[in-house]
Amino acid sequence: MADDIDLFGAAGQRGPAPRKIPPPPARKAAPSRNGKGTPDEADYNADSIEVLEGLEPVRRRPGMYIGGTDEIALHHLFAEVLDNCMDEAVAGHATWIEVQLDEGDWLTVTDNGRGMPVDPHPKFPKKSALEIIMTVLHAGGKFDSGAYQTSGGLHGVGVSVVNALSDRLEVEVARGQVLYAQAFERGAPVTKLEIKGKAPNRRGTKVRFHPDAAIFAKGAHFRPARLFRMSRSKAYLFGGVEIRWKCAPSLLEPGSPIPDEAVFRFPGGLKDYLAQDTEGKEPVVEQAFTGKVEKPGGHGSLEWAITWLSDDDGFVHSYCNTIPTPDGGTHESGLRIALLRALKDHAERINQSKRAAVLTTDDVMNGCAALIAIFMREPEFQGQNKGRLMSAEAARIVDQSVRDAFDHWLAASPSQAVKLLDWTIDRAEERLRRRAEKDIARKTPVRKLRLPGKLADCTNSSAQGSELFIVEGDSAGGSAKQARDRASQAILPLRGKILNVANATRDKLNANQQLADLVQALGCGTLSQYREDDLRYDKIIVMTDADVDGAHIASLLITFFYRQMPKLIDAGHLFLAIPPLYRLSQGTKTAYARDDAHKDELMRTLFTGKGKVDVGRFKGLGEMMAAQLKETTMDPRKRTLLRVVIREEDRAETADSVERLMGAKPEARFAFIQERAEFAAETALVDI
Repeated sequence: MADDIDLFGAAGQRGPAPRKIPPPPARKAAPSRNGKGTPDEADYNADSIEVLEGLEPVRRRPGMYIGGTDEIALHHLFAEVLDNCMDEAVAGHATWIEVQLDEGDWLTVTDNGRGMPVDPHPKFPKKSALEIIMTVLHAGGKFDSGAYQTSGGLHGVGVSVVNALSDRLEVEVARGQVLYAQAFERGAPVTKLEIKGKAPNRRGTKVRFHPDAAIFAKGAHFRPARLFRMSRSKAYLFGGVEIRWKCAPSLLEPGSPIPDEAVFRFPGGLKDYLAQDTEGKEPVVEQAFTGKVEKPGGHGSLEWAITWLSDDDGFVHSYCNTIPTPDGGTHESGLRIALLRALKDHAERINQSKRAAVLTTDDVMNGCAALIAIFMREPEFQGQNKGRLMSAEAARIVDQSVRDAFDHWLAASPSQAVKLLDWTIDRAEERLRRRAEKDIARKTPVRKLRLPGKLADCTNSSAQGSELFIVEGDSAGGSAKQARDRASQAILPLRGKILNVANATRDKLNANQQLADLVQALGCGTLSQYREDDLRYDKIIVMTDADVDGAHIASLLITFFYRQMPKLIDAGHLFLAIPPLYRLSQGTKTAYARDDAHKDELMRTLFTGKGKVDVGRFKGLGEMMAAQLKETTMDPRKRTLLRVVIREEDRAETADSVERLMGAKPEARFAFIQERAEFAAETALVDI
């Protein structure tokens, strides 16, 4: 440590050089007479009982107070100091907090609150209240609810632990227009409380500290990115505070997104926090469910911001008195129960209670992005790290407040409520399907994969290089099975036109056996349960007749994949086969035409000699000989496939087109047909 330390920063005053504190004397091993390294009864006496005084227990067993000595525990020191400042802000006494990280792991946290008390303590008249706070465990202003209505520091050990585990800690207090200061090393005062002069334009507390390298693991340092996120999250949790961030530029890596200076102020609170955390993700509902209730249960407050993500597992971040509770607790339990009960109550109001009966809290919370912050008196945490809230009252407060508000939100947005209900029921049904599949597999002696009866599977056990041809009808399926390469090509015949999933009810979709067979054959699940690694085929090829009916069936299948398995399309697995509509022959010359335009082109370019050209029109794939089907449509060396893609810039237009042409409003389709009546008439004449 340098001999000359800038103790007071902006104040421009310097304190005395730090006093070197000798390490504690090495403990001598107790004599052993039993060969196990422990003293015998004669040696185990009053001298064996060690009494740890002051902050020595913290230095001896830091894990009991901050959870360990790794880098995560190191950042807990910052959390303890920042929480004290936040308590001042929440209580209405501070409007800003400043966090400054300097070179050498020096961290400074300042607020403009009331300032720590500096007058002599009644029980220890020779010591100031500030020194008692910094050097005595379980000393603080938060045991008496009169000092703070709600607070995060409840055990009176937070800042004293920081002091104990720092090789240098310096405190400034501006109170009553007077500036006070005191310095500590490894928990012990090295200066007395000093008056540094007048401070007419300053108030609050400034704590500057340096973690003791002898305590923390080698290589553990304050990370700017972590401190930045911790500071910003506090500003989200209490909209009435401004947090100022400063960091020495030399500590930031080149190109780091972390600025050296920033100001955090979020009047929107958790609503702003949720928008930032879910940016770029696709929500299930258009409007997030947000709210705030003052004095639930007679004191404190409760705030929440919740949405659901269609393509993400979601998250729940909970807080109590601005303290993060990563292990959850009773407030999270109350939230889960409230959301489930309100959603089921709404389902009952719209006569959907039977469908919603399968819902559990997991179904509602999977994909749920939730932030919840409760402020309450004397909360009970699990351990000094406060990772889990244990107050039983919190569950009741959250359940009642959130459920009432969610009831109103669902009733005020009926279309969004139905969308959310359908989405959660989808997840519940998928969960039940998976459970049923596991139960069947568990009961099957040789765990064979269950596949649809009409599926002619390929022998290749790997998805790589495997293809599934979806064909219409058993007749086409028979031809395709004869024409295929059994090693890599599987055939699944479907009966006629499948269900239009764009305008079908959820019950019809679930009851449709053809779609169930298709999903079972693919093995990858649907919607949010889609699993790319479980897809059994590399290429999914829709192979229908080259006529209007075939095109209609293909459009229905594409709509199914677009609505139920969009990730399959995005991954490039979906293709359309191009079977011929005509066979042209002249003597020994034979060619196949995709459509009328292609036929006319071949007639002009290929069949130019004398002699009649025989033109045969295929009524369907089922009427093609297996050899013809293989040669024209299935042989990878000769066929043509169209890959189905959705360009990023066309996604909105694609969604609109699918809804207009395949959705539940027939008038949109009718208008489309009227606009293209001439084309439809020409197509009908060709079909005759």
